[in-house]
Amino acid sequence: MSAQARGWAGEVDGYEAYYVPRFAPWVAAATEAVAGAELPDGPVLVPCCGTFPELDALVTTMPGRELRGVDLSPGMVRRARERGAAHAQVSVVEGDASTLEPQSAAAVVSVFGLQQLPEPDAALRSWAEALRPGGRLAVVFWPAVTEDDGPFAIASELVRRHVPPHDWSWQERLVPALTAQGLTVDRDEEPSYPISHPDAAEFFDAYTRSGPMRSLADARGAEFVAGLRREFLARAPQGRWEHRPHARLIVARAPVSSPPSGAGPR
Repeated sequence: MSAQARGWAGEVDGYEAYYVPRFAPWVAAATEAVAGAELPDGPVLVPCCGTFPELDALVTTMPGRELRGVDLSPGMVRRARERGAAHAQVSVVEGDASTLEPQSAAAVVSVFGLQQLPEPDAALRSWAEALRPGGRLAVVFWPAVTEDDGPFAIASELVRRHVPPHDWSWQERLVPALTAQGLTVDRDEEPSYPISHPDAAEFFDAYTRSGPMRSLADARGAEFVAGLRREFLARAPQGRWEHRPHARLIVARAPVSSPPSGAGPR
């Protein structure tokens, strides 16, 4: 299991309690993008499903449709299976979500998982290949810059002082990865919604224990986290903290007829 997967496995409760409610508007945007579409037969696949927050909306809007989540973290998978236990059409698989079986899905929906994968553009190409003719894809992910100020921006700035910068060039390859598979991109947007935190300290603690900085915190240890926390709080406002980050939403559809075998660059 990767260090990142171990980190998510260790703090499922914290992620579920703190982040799932705050990220709900982006989950709704992704599920609504496929719920109203005419889809071919087959399951809806949810790669990087985490605790499966997409489940309730998909079950409600697509009654009877098979729903299949995939996630690498055993802890997340356990929680997702608990969430789906009451629905016979729901299954969750522990495994690598970056590769899906070709032409196996009526739709692919993923929220805040793509940016965690080693090669996001290659994963998105595989997700596109997984669509059956006429299928839909809706993916939400955090881009390199989510806000100009606010807690996400400050945390990212502080982390960059201590770790090498990520290569975000894959973002530019996402739309070409889809069109190379014959998909039509209907929407490429940056939806923004408000998020609030009780105070800066609670945000930082959740961010390092149950959020994006969990694996770095585990790798660097308590002393590093304590120093970063002091830096962060020195920059943060007092009291309740509200901000409005933006994510990126890509919605695409497969052609109604299958592309020729081997279409598109690999």
